[in-house]
Amino acid sequence: MTPPALPRPYESYVYAYPHKTAYRTLDDRPRLAELWADEPKDALSLYAHIPFCEVRCGFCNLFTRIGAPDELTGRYLDALDRQATAVREALGDATPPVRFATAAFGGGTPTFLTATELERLCDIAEKRMGADLRTIPLSVEASPATATADRLSVLADRGATRLSLGVQSFEESEARAAVRPQRRADVEAALGRIRDSGVPVLNIDLIYGIDGQTERSWRRSLDAALAWRPEELYLYPLYVRPLTGLGRRGPVSDAEWDEQRLRLYRHGRDHLLVHGYEQVSMRMFRRADARPQGPDDHACQTDGMIGLGCGARSYTSTLHYSFDYAVGMPEVRGIIDAYTATEDFTRAEVGRRVDAGEARRRHLLQSLLQAEGLALDTYTERFGCSPFADFPGELARFEARGWLDGDAPAGLLRLSAEGLAYSDGLGPELFSPAVRAAMAAYELK
Repeated sequence: MTPPALPRPYESYVYAYPHKTAYRTLDDRPRLAELWADEPKDALSLYAHIPFCEVRCGFCNLFTRIGAPDELTGRYLDALDRQATAVREALGDATPPVRFATAAFGGGTPTFLTATELERLCDIAEKRMGADLRTIPLSVEASPATATADRLSVLADRGATRLSLGVQSFEESEARAAVRPQRRADVEAALGRIRDSGVPVLNIDLIYGIDGQTERSWRRSLDAALAWRPEELYLYPLYVRPLTGLGRRGPVSDAEWDEQRLRLYRHGRDHLLVHGYEQVSMRMFRRADARPQGPDDHACQTDGMIGLGCGARSYTSTLHYSFDYAVGMPEVRGIIDAYTATEDFTRAEVGRRVDAGEARRRHLLQSLLQAEGLALDTYTERFGCSPFADFPGELARFEARGWLDGDAPAGLLRLSAEGLAYSDGLGPELFSPAVRAAMAAYELK
């Protein structure tokens, strides 16, 4: 029998569902107090988005701008403060009390802010939102150029437990090819400062699939990262997306590039496994003796997310919402300016409703794309049925392709090693027709 045809392995990075390009302007502009009235609020996540970078990498389609003229960061933090005040009031008093189980500062580059501004960001999280940053996991993203001693000192003092450094490649020629100008000496110096800061978890981001990258050069980057014994490593496949620096350079041969990325992924995965790392997902690897950062009482499949900032999303059980999204620089600048001028943050403006069917898909996606897999009894307890009943065609197709682990313990639905390798092809196959149609109709700007 001819084995079933495989999709492209790098269709889309599924880090949230529904995807933000499926969001639309909400005509009813629901009040946040009404959205959160009946939601559990005792194990929330807090995410603060800082949409500024010193440079924009050629592969980046994140919501961010280069630089911040005319005291823009101060005005942005003013707006963040107003938003946090409105959101905390909307959460109200609850039984059990409102509590944040985890927090993260992302972007953009949060450490683009000065040390004083980072103090203020922490104050907003603590004094406005009530998040006790010193007692919960706090992850912060940084770049080599902005991981300065004074900034790191603030973050360590305020309770940061994880620093994620976007290195991408230790090879300077590859960094240039990815339109990420940096010197290896500066990267190594930044890593040294992070270790000196005492923040307990160091994560290093690396990218594979860069033009000219080989197994040998990829191994050199991996070994350079391993020399710092990071508690976590993320291995990202390179994507060339519309409106980005690399996206304007013209088409790439998909088949040849897919083969290169798969080859480098497997090489990197196997190298890290041999060197004492455990695979957590397609992208994430954790040193075997390092403790997980996630709290025991928070589950991303079910618990709510509070997003602050114009690039952040918030999740309730029935609505995911945010602000407008763009990649092009003029549009990004316009959205940031509009955000800083906003006075009323009491309503949701842009988002997508999540019905029972979409909730099932989200739960399956967010569980199955983790190496530990999906506990079937947890799914059944929440939805009253089996994922095999809800998604018979998709799961049968995954099984026929060898993507499901036939040796998984009873009661666990788990991807095989090859299934994890195809996470970016497998995930989009679980998108609903309605979400696919909305994404296809979205006009990127």
